[in-house]
Amino acid sequence: MSSSKQPHQNPAEDEDLDDILAEEDVDEVVEAADDGDVAMDSGDEDYEELGQQNDSIAYFDSHKDSVFAIAQHPLHPNLIATGGSEGDADDAPGKGYVFDTSAVASRPVLPASYSSGPLPQQNPQLDPLFSIDGHTDSINALTFTLPRGEFLASGGLDGRLRVYSVSVPSSGPAQLKFLAESQETEEVNWLLPCPSPDHANAIALGASDGSVWVFTIDPSDAANPIQIIQSYFLHTGPCNAGTWSPDGLLLATVSEDSSLHVFDVWGIAAGKNLVTDNGQTVVSLTEADQRFFVEGGLYSVAIAPSGTFLAAGGAGGAIRVVGLPRLSQAAQPAQAARGGGARRTQAEPSTQAGAILAALAVQEDSIESISFSPAPQTLLAAASVDGSIAVFDTARSFAVRRHIKGAHDQAPVVKVEFVKSAASQPAATGWLLTSCGMDGVVKRWDLRGATANQNASTAAGLVKEWRGHRGGEGGGVLGFVQGETGERIVTAGDDAIVLLFEA
Repeated sequence: MSSSKQPHQNPAEDEDLDDILAEEDVDEVVEAADDGDVAMDSGDEDYEELGQQNDSIAYFDSHKDSVFAIAQHPLHPNLIATGGSEGDADDAPGKGYVFDTSAVASRPVLPASYSSGPLPQQNPQLDPLFSIDGHTDSINALTFTLPRGEFLASGGLDGRLRVYSVSVPSSGPAQLKFLAESQETEEVNWLLPCPSPDHANAIALGASDGSVWVFTIDPSDAANPIQIIQSYFLHTGPCNAGTWSPDGLLLATVSEDSSLHVFDVWGIAAGKNLVTDNGQTVVSLTEADQRFFVEGGLYSVAIAPSGTFLAAGGAGGAIRVVGLPRLSQAAQPAQAARGGGARRTQAEPSTQAGAILAALAVQEDSIESISFSPAPQTLLAAASVDGSIAVFDTARSFAVRRHIKGAHDQAPVVKVEFVKSAASQPAATGWLLTSCGMDGVVKRWDLRGATANQNASTAAGLVKEWRGHRGGEGGGVLGFVQGETGERIVTAGDDAIVLLFEA
């Protein structure tokens, strides 16, 4: 069946806002160049299936159809879960797998003479440790719970939420066991683990009917191990995306009806008299507010590391930046010494709960993914169906730092995510961005700036790309995970292949 993760095609952007950032206000616009890579013929049937050029160090091909969802264990990043459809029929049941990448050896550093392209070689095939069964439609979302990854949850287009206990012994393979199932809606769109240490093993779910659910998993209650904590019914269209605040106290969700709701899940805001008239949210914005309204709906949302504002992306390249209340005192980033002096961090924009801090529209089509850089950097990256990536500086009134047109060879960009901790390049922490697109390519960008005598791609900050997936019709990369350091990237392919790449 068709993927619900395919990029959204939507009407043109809202033209009524006076403060939309125009193209001429962009600091740097870069046309990403076609590098002219020539596909290599490995002469091996497995490699023909993966694509003529294969930069991966291992592959997993147990899926028989598109891989829509991927998740990574928070403590053991080698443990990966993937899910999708199985078979060609419209009623094909969902299927998922869990596998371990720890046995895959790193490739040696090659001399410069090999820099012209990847070597034809036989990559190891990864075998499944566990099969995720029981869904009657595609698995659309997966997540391990926080903080220890004690459970794996799968959500399907059949509306089922299925939970598995996860045990990772000190020696031997990980062990998973089915725990329980719940079905409260017709289709699950997304699943997210709550990061609050006070609410371990809690997850949020967004559904196609607009409902939002929060569950906690408690195996000690044999009669009811999946417990409903909250349920919300404020959206009138499909709930397309959600995100927790860094402290796990607030849950922000967006919908195709162009509404944004930020829920006070644990009642902290209510105790401080910070909720709206509905008693459930700290911020609620709908199409009734024409300054916020995005014709065609909202499809992505992310909350800044400070927790004081969020960005919601939608049709026509529209991004709305909205202030949030501060419920907990976020830790201030440590000052980094540089050149014998202290480096001063940029100030956060002043915020007021519910205030629209900025209305941005640099890109031309739906914003599929939004990511904030880790502190002390103050960047926001947005991926668009128009094939571009826009990078904004939140400390400079959301000025556009860079607009990379054709970032994925004019194909829709599906996901962007900053590397959280560049262990091998400490100076690059907060500057490295990973992206994937429907061209079947994964790319790594360094946003610190360009130097002279570079082609358009490297001037845009491109430092590396990984190929192996088929692009175009029936291909593309629908998602990836990269751990904390970004040293290994695992992909979910629309071509039914999962690849492991090494930075």
